Amino acid sequence: MNRRFTLALLAAAFAGACSEPQNSATSDEEPAADTTAWFVDEAASRGLQFVHVSGQIPERWLMPEIMGGGGALFDADADGDLDVYLVQGGSVTDTPANRPGNQLFINDGTGRFTDTTRSSGAGDRGYGMGVACGDVDNDGDVDLYVTNVGPNVLLTNDGDATFTDVSAAAGVDHGGWGTSAAFVDVDADGWLDLYVVNYLEWSAASETSCTSASGTRDYCSPQSYQAPARDVLYRNLGGQGQPGVFEDVSVSSGVASIPGTGLGIGCADVDGNGTPEIFVANDGMPDLLWMGGADDPWTLTDGALLAGCAVDHSGRSKAGMGVALADIDDDDDVDLIVCNLDRQSDSFFLNDGTGLFDDATPRAGLAATSRPFTRFGMGFLDVDHDGRLDLFQANGRVAETAREHDGDPYAETNLVLRGVEGPRFEPVETADGTASPDVATSRAAVFGDVDGDGAIDVLVVNRDTPAQLLMNVAPKNGTHWFGAALVTRDGRPALGATLRATVADRVFRRDARAASSYLASNDPRVHIGLSTADAVSDITVTWPDGQRESFGALGVDMWHTLRQGTGETR
Repeated sequence: MNRRFTLALLAAAFAGACSEPQNSATSDEEPAADTTAWFVDEAASRGLQFVHVSGQIPERWLMPEIMGGGGALFDADADGDLDVYLVQGGSVTDTPANRPGNQLFINDGTGRFTDTTRSSGAGDRGYGMGVACGDVDNDGDVDLYVTNVGPNVLLTNDGDATFTDVSAAAGVDHGGWGTSAAFVDVDADGWLDLYVVNYLEWSAASETSCTSASGTRDYCSPQSYQAPARDVLYRNLGGQGQPGVFEDVSVSSGVASIPGTGLGIGCADVDGNGTPEIFVANDGMPDLLWMGGADDPWTLTDGALLAGCAVDHSGRSKAGMGVALADIDDDDDVDLIVCNLDRQSDSFFLNDGTGLFDDATPRAGLAATSRPFTRFGMGFLDVDHDGRLDLFQANGRVAETAREHDGDPYAETNLVLRGVEGPRFEPVETADGTASPDVATSRAAVFGDVDGDGAIDVLVVNRDTPAQLLMNVAPKNGTHWFGAALVTRDGRPALGATLRATVADRVFRRDARAASSYLASNDPRVHIGLSTADAVSDITVTWPDGQRESFGALGVDMWHTLRQGTGETR
């Protein structure tokens, strides 16, 4: 079976539509079939050869084996294009020397890659989960933080895409089960702090035995362990003369006060007060929204319940996995989606502008559509440049419920949903890569323009099968696009900066962020599909420290670099 939706799958996706409020324009009709692929897998032909290894062996079900792996799209060598970092597993019980190690691939500028792992020093051999990217020492080079089952690793970039392990010296070698992580400037001092999501207090020696619905041995759910873990928050001491050295403030900040089963993370100023909030998706427990005060950003409280994003509209905690954030309805605030286990719909939260969320999942068309799948990596992107954000979801089960595909009992088809007015989302038939013959157990989905053509591509990490590089080949019908790298005065990606731009009669908001999806670090550049417009004007950037600058009008169909301090202060 190829990676396209079958008619039966579409029928299943829409079977529950009677439970969703209907938009008058679409109430009685399914979207027209799209016979053109939106994505084609070109990983092998572009030199991206990576096979994730879970380490599963017959009659052994160790929980980490079903959860990995992660990946990143980032500029390792500061040449303006996106390189690839892929996080490997191996065997949970092996020594690092016996594991295959992570891999780094350098882009030649056209979206073709060379494996430089051996010479780069980036091939960490922990049992890997995810990765976060950010410049921790403000030297202009992007560094890597890798989460493992066991000690995490900070690899600082030496400036030429070679890396040095400084984990112990930096104080960030936490030894738990790390999943997603994010660099975020909590106190707006110009130095990136680090939030690390942890999943379970787990060891191979304490593994328990669980069975599937059919009565055969299978992976356990996190509730089987009753061992939620505490997340870790590190403060960068660069502002105190120790660049790239971190202080563990998990206890003093309050983050350690609420253990959870964390998997996904996203950072954004959701309430518009000028400071970032940190959203953590928990598996089977209420999600968290860490909020700091304007006077004391290092005292954090969980505001998720009051904000309306801790549980779904019926008060249920779901199996929170991937996270994506964006301004979906063009009202200049950040909306939120969390994806979940099969038989649980996505949770799509619209922001009212004050940081209070409304669960809009049914009226967005996502309740019935998402429910048949177990979703992990996900992201909003304008695939076809029509000016509306679409949704990609990477899918794969965690329990063997049925064998729909030969070989892999956990494999599922990925989802691509077109954004339409509402906002609503509609499945796109054939969109997720007709050139690939395999349906896989997908985990991380990473988003960025790898070949510089202005179309956002998707890197997908698959359990025990090759990673996919899904190149965006969707018909654009002559539409234009605008893209920009937002960088600080010292040249590092300005994570947390916000760009606003006027296109015809709309004002678009795009935020520079890397941490979202699942176990992933994405291209932090901002991208806008312009539909039929051919001009972008009144471009302003609000930088993480609150400064606002105007850059006027800029050309379309090209990537720009907007550096703090070069615009007109407003």
